[in-house]
Amino acid sequence: MLFGHLEEHADRVDHLARLRALQDRTGGFQAFIPLPFQPDNTRVPGAKGVGGLDALKTLAISRIYLDNFRHIKAYWVMLGLKIAQVSLAFGVNDLDGTVVEEKIGHEAGADSPQALSKEQLCALIRKAGKLPVERDTLYNELKTY
Repeated sequence: MLFGHLEEHADRVDHLARLRALQDRTGGFQAFIPLPFQPDNTRVPGAKGVGGLDALKTLAISRIYLDNFRHIKAYWVMLGLKIAQVSLAFGVNDLDGTVVEEKIGHEAGADSPQALSKEQLCALIRKAGKLPVERDTLYNELKTY
């Protein structure tokens, strides 16, 4: 779900409600990934973006409301490293993995690093008091660090 552009909070709740109902019917989603809009280099009139507190609230509400989703993912490229790290205490149980060279979010205005190594990601997770676990695309555990 892209949020922080032109929608209102009621639109976010409506989006979550629809996803929850669809997940109840199908069970087809592996994860939910709320993506904060990056307004800096876009031509969307009135687009506002979000601050860290709004992003954390959206992640936390997603975790509570979407209790039928096993995984809530924080995409550190769009959130920034610190907010992604803090999000692990707000119901997030998945940080998007290593990235070799991200372009789309950065061209839109993201100010996070272009890349993050496995070691950097593990250190970020450990500093949040969590245990880094590498998983495959189906969330099967491959390695604990």
